[in-house]
Amino acid sequence: MAVDELQAIIQRCQILEEADFKGEDFNLFQVAGQKCLEDGYAAQLLEVIQNEKNKVIIKNMGWNLISPLVRCIFMYKEEDDKREHCLRILDQLAQLCNPKELFLGLLEQIEQTSGEQVCQTVMLLLQPLQTVLLKLQNKKAYSVGLSLAMIMNQLSPLPVPYTKQQIQEDKLGLCQCCNAVVDFAKPFVNEVVKNMEKSSEYNDMELKEELIKFCMTSLKYPLLTAQLEQVEGIEEHPFRHFATEIIDILWNIRELIPLVFVHHKGKSPPWENEEFADIERKNSADSLACLSYLMFVQHFGVECFPMVFSPSYLLLYNMTHIEVLLKRTEESVLSKGLDLFESCLLRLEDNSLLHHYLDFRDFINVPQDLVKIMTLCPMEHMRKKSLTILQLFIDKFDIEGKYTLFRCLLKTSNHAGVEGYIIKNIKDQIHLALMKESDNVWFTGHHLISLLDLVLSLPEGAETDLLQNSDRIMASLNLLRYLVIKDCESENQTGVWTTLGKIEQNFLKPLHVGLNLSKAHYEAEIKNKKENRKEAHSSNTVCSVTVSGEKMPAMTTGMQLQVLHSALFTFDLIESVLARVEELIEVKTKAVMDEN
Repeated sequence: MAVDELQAIIQRCQILEEADFKGEDFNLFQVAGQKCLEDGYAAQLLEVIQNEKNKVIIKNMGWNLISPLVRCIFMYKEEDDKREHCLRILDQLAQLCNPKELFLGLLEQIEQTSGEQVCQTVMLLLQPLQTVLLKLQNKKAYSVGLSLAMIMNQLSPLPVPYTKQQIQEDKLGLCQCCNAVVDFAKPFVNEVVKNMEKSSEYNDMELKEELIKFCMTSLKYPLLTAQLEQVEGIEEHPFRHFATEIIDILWNIRELIPLVFVHHKGKSPPWENEEFADIERKNSADSLACLSYLMFVQHFGVECFPMVFSPSYLLLYNMTHIEVLLKRTEESVLSKGLDLFESCLLRLEDNSLLHHYLDFRDFINVPQDLVKIMTLCPMEHMRKKSLTILQLFIDKFDIEGKYTLFRCLLKTSNHAGVEGYIIKNIKDQIHLALMKESDNVWFTGHHLISLLDLVLSLPEGAETDLLQNSDRIMASLNLLRYLVIKDCESENQTGVWTTLGKIEQNFLKPLHVGLNLSKAHYEAEIKNKKENRKEAHSSNTVCSVTVSGEKMPAMTTGMQLQVLHSALFTFDLIESVLARVEELIEVKTKAVMDEN
């Protein structure tokens, strides 16, 4: 019987000195203890452990029971007495075992767990692990850091609940587990705080650095991908609570403001491998970006924040973080980047942001990232929000800043729709310049002429794909029509009449040629399709279309004809506006000649 075997081993070891225990004794104790647990004799095993005479044996050998003990705890149901006995054994082992040996045993058990049992195992072992760590004298900071790193590493592969239903269900227990880990860390936070209060020159930085690492890891996972908005129907949002606790830890150990403004990263070890160094830099950038989001969008820790910074400085500071977030493709991260950018911009008054800010790399990169989201993101609400924020960004700059930004976006966007949108903005700024009595040197005169050289041109001359560039071409024609109507040749505030010959040569004439070529090509295609359909005696002939390497649904000949006619309609529309522009130019020019 398992209990008899255990008693026999215990009696043999009781007469031995601690130094005389052999490897064989450890093995026999582990096997017998495991058999007791598996055969349902947890109560008897508990009695053996609680017996004062066995204190030395349990101190040295008890840690070997951790693995079978955890297995049995998960095997029994909540209401089973045997499970309660196993939990009491675990508690006793935490009190009696050699702290160093038990620490390694507990960590090994956490490391070996995977899948759906990760959170259960971590929550089960947090309390005994905390008890053991508080007993450690040597390498305590290292052991705390190792424990926190191991736990977060085991949790990180788990998907973060995002929807209201997922958060409420907490299927894998991640929400509950994250908050349990924070509670686990609190005694060590209190220890650091206490030591800092005792001495203003607190020199023992090791434990503090380990807590900073834990907070940085938590900011990247799970907080970076977690849904942190208030959710109706969830009284205490678990991830909002977790975020509050992380911010509180950083504040209590006096590292919140240094992290926010000095980008302090702790004592990072110098990596010989550059790849590892890059990974660490990226992880740190993600964590700091999430921290900024928590503070400036969700207002966690805002009561600790010094209210001395101008809105423009806060935007400048946050642009690095915004760029990090907008480079990501996950909706949960991308939305944080857009929210942070919007929050910073809304603090600013229109036309207040100086053009000098565009000398900073991030102020050029971020709008380009917005353009990518507007044109490539599969989520419509993200595309719309990016467009709204781009307009907000434009509105905040002074006149020269708007001018510089327009030039940059026209050169870099490589998207006709975006270029058309920027040209519409240019038209609005010219309108404001013409309406105001004060001089606006950037959207009139030679500066505007330089900008019009970019706007009133075809990317590839007469061979430009007019269909693909139709948004840009229509916006350009509408701008030119506006200039011809609003700016008299006698005043020539915009300079458009001075450069009219160049516009005709670089834009209007190539556009005429391009329209003729395009219309002839599409009309020939329509004629060809109709003849092919007659030959086949059916309109159900299909063809395959490939877009970006993906095969699209098959098109019948009728559908192909519809697309071709739509293209012809676009060309007719461009041609009608072009004709109207040329008519206006002719009328205005003739009127001036008649006057003269």
